[in-house]
Amino acid sequence: MGKEAMVLGLPVHTVTMTEAVAKIRQALAAGLRMRVVTLNPEMVIAARRDPEFAAALCRGDLVVPDGYGVVWALRRSGHKGQERIAGVDLVENLFTAGTPGGLRIYLLGGAAGVAEAAAERIAARWSGVRVVGTAHGYFPPPAEDEVIRKINDAHPQVLLAGMGLPRQELWLAENWDKLQVTVGIGMGGALDLWAGKVKRAPYLLRKSRLEWLYRALQEPARFRRLLVLPGFVRLVRREMKLARRALKV
Repeated sequence: MGKEAMVLGLPVHTVTMTEAVAKIRQALAAGLRMRVVTLNPEMVIAARRDPEFAAALCRGDLVVPDGYGVVWALRRSGHKGQERIAGVDLVENLFTAGTPGGLRIYLLGGAAGVAEAAAERIAARWSGVRVVGTAHGYFPPPAEDEVIRKINDAHPQVLLAGMGLPRQELWLAENWDKLQVTVGIGMGGALDLWAGKVKRAPYLLRKSRLEWLYRALQEPARFRRLLVLPGFVRLVRREMKLARRALKV
């Protein structure tokens, strides 16, 4: 699966985008089940407060560094060339690479109508991708079995779950044995992007590591989530300092 590093107690695979896409395609071709986690600093901090969430992240089969903070932590710990693997870019690269016979996906998440709008735009952009089903993410616990049944009846290869944190990772982990899909990926707000509900930052802003600011200006509620970043940086620096001291003993 690639070399595994640790960021504040959580595993991260130090792969390139090309390698990550190849691993998912290999899993699809071989029918080997794979749950993909796209790790960011908010998830790392939340996992320190929630053991169940931490366990769900640790059980991911492929954990890629999504947030710039995680990439920074990896580079500080010796993985100098580590690139960011944003979840939306990972999946779009998978769509572009495709699979023999086409790729069957199911979209789960967002408000009513979002997954359907995303499905239309995906179908228009990637001819080799077939959206075999959609469902919004605001279903109550009693409806969970019915949601899983509909997913399984649609026979997707890939389930893209955009239900927010920590719910999407917990839900995928808790129901993984019931879901008859090969690959499951927590997608955060990607469905809103594909549906055209929000716009993605222009390429130059993404390259300048300012995508977070662009998203926050579109969705002011995201500013509150950015408050975890200073704490994340302090914790990473403290852990590295302790590690250096331990080496001197």
